[in-house]
Amino acid sequence: MVARLLTTALLILLAGATASAALSRQLCLSCHPVHYAGQGSCTACHRGNPASERKNIAHQQLIAGRYARFTLANDPLTRVGVRLLEQYACRRCHVIGGKGNRLSVSLDQATVRRSPGELAASILRPVQNMPDFHMKETQVTAVVNALLSDAALQPPAPAARPQVVHFDQAGSAGRDLFSIKCGPCHQMLTERLGALGRGDAGPNLSGVLSPFYPKSFKDDEEWNAGRLRRWLDNPRAIRAAARMRPVKLSEAEFRDLLGILGVGNVK
Repeated sequence: MVARLLTTALLILLAGATASAALSRQLCLSCHPVHYAGQGSCTACHRGNPASERKNIAHQQLIAGRYARFTLANDPLTRVGVRLLEQYACRRCHVIGGKGNRLSVSLDQATVRRSPGELAASILRPVQNMPDFHMKETQVTAVVNALLSDAALQPPAPAARPQVVHFDQAGSAGRDLFSIKCGPCHQMLTERLGALGRGDAGPNLSGVLSPFYPKSFKDDEEWNAGRLRRWLDNPRAIRAAARMRPVKLSEAEFRDLLGILGVGNVK
């Protein structure tokens, strides 16, 4: 019995020593050349499993090199991605780095649950109700790196309230004020009614009254209720080249519209 226990303990020690040796050898290097040695181990940038030479095991949850740029200090591609997140106002619908409207999936959580390739595909081939930004692949790669950098540096904060999920309700579609007055030219995601509108002649209005929407009222100003009212009354009084016609609303209708447009956000 004692001999058997000693043999078992020895086998466990040998297995641990073998695994430790494999980790220290970084078996990734049996196939791949050394690069960015100052960053540390292969998994510091690419994840994966360095203890195996079997490709399907070694590449488990691997991050391809183009999506691992965020691990490099002050990487220019990642900086481009951060600028693109602001330029396209992604936080109007998504939480990124703990900030943003909760009209769609939290991208802090998506970076944990989805692979970088899946994130890239969702931008290149947008799902229903998501704007098509017509990004080039290099831009998408930059955005994915920026998302991963935010997730790595700032873990997602606990949600203050549950994520709102809307299901298709064909029986009530198109009967709300936004769909009637704005929907022929605009689309948007709303907390109260889900996806509204069917037009693409005008910009997507998701989160228009939140701090995360592009500052596109007149001289790079944020949209608010007062400015929206002025715009609807006479767009060309705000911007001479505006193609949108005035939209006349009663006070009751305007209050109803504000209720549809309003969002709670995570700051």
